Amino acid sequence: MNVSGALARLKIDPYILALIGTVIVASLIPAHGAATAVFGWATKLAIALLFFLHGAKLSREAVIAGISHWRLHLVVLLATFALFPILGLLATHLPSQVLSPTLATGVLFLCCLPSTVQSSIAFTSIARGNIAAAVCAASASNLFGILITPILVGLLMQAKGGGGGMLGSIGAVVVQLLLPFAAGQIARRWIGGWIERNKRLMGYVDRGSILLVVYTAFSEAVVQGIWHKVTAFELVKLLLVCAVLLAIVLAVTAWVARAMGFSKADEITIVFCGSKKSLASGVPMAGILYPPATVGLLILPLMLFHQIQLMACAFIAQKYAARPVDVEA
Repeated sequence: MNVSGALARLKIDPYILALIGTVIVASLIPAHGAATAVFGWATKLAIALLFFLHGAKLSREAVIAGISHWRLHLVVLLATFALFPILGLLATHLPSQVLSPTLATGVLFLCCLPSTVQSSIAFTSIARGNIAAAVCAASASNLFGILITPILVGLLMQAKGGGGGMLGSIGAVVVQLLLPFAAGQIARRWIGGWIERNKRLMGYVDRGSILLVVYTAFSEAVVQGIWHKVTAFELVKLLLVCAVLLAIVLAVTAWVARAMGFSKADEITIVFCGSKKSLASGVPMAGILYPPATVGLLILPLMLFHQIQLMACAFIAQKYAARPVDVEA
């Protein structure tokens, strides 16, 4: 039986299964004692490597090619760092019978994160959107997010990480994320070609780093009793909240793109880049900004939202792709 083919027909991302498997392993065999320190250091090194590779993979030419389309990028950034946080704040005011305060905090955290890079570009390509602008918009969202996300978290959530306030949180993110990213950009001239030739290997490193971070975070959360704090019914309610959140942003970005007179290709780019939230950036940032004991529960909404956005955007991309070639309005 072809397992990968069956998963494709069911619209299930194998990586999501890997994430679920990691959570199960962490729930059954959590790291504790001396292993906690070992995994903590391994996680920091994995995050640094992850952002070093992101820096080495990012083409400066692609950024320069798309950066002139400032109206499009402004709409994407406003959707990512203004519309989402406003909706996240509204979610924190939902009755506790709908969403517990802890999970509401996780929803607000995911709303402060930058957009994805790979999936935004991939869905834009499938839907025949403006790929050059998507590369630039998604990359800019991640670059700005390194600084904007800690500021939003500090202002809206009062993060209590190890850095000592908002400035400390920004400093921690700069040291652990921005410096490796900048080093990757510098090293691109020497290793960029090798990375381009080994994209599959880089994908394994990319996703493997996230799995390590998730295992470490959920191990700590399990030790602190996460599964005694969240019931199955609460997970279902959280799933519905994430679905409604995504639906609102998809509708607003599409409406704004049409109201502002963007072409269909640009509308596609705005919809896919403006509606995503990055698991690859969010999990490491949570580990930097928050104490280990709270990270597992904090990233739970992000993990659910990640799967919903992949499934919904895959469907929408196919709908866009089915339009006649000459349709622009």
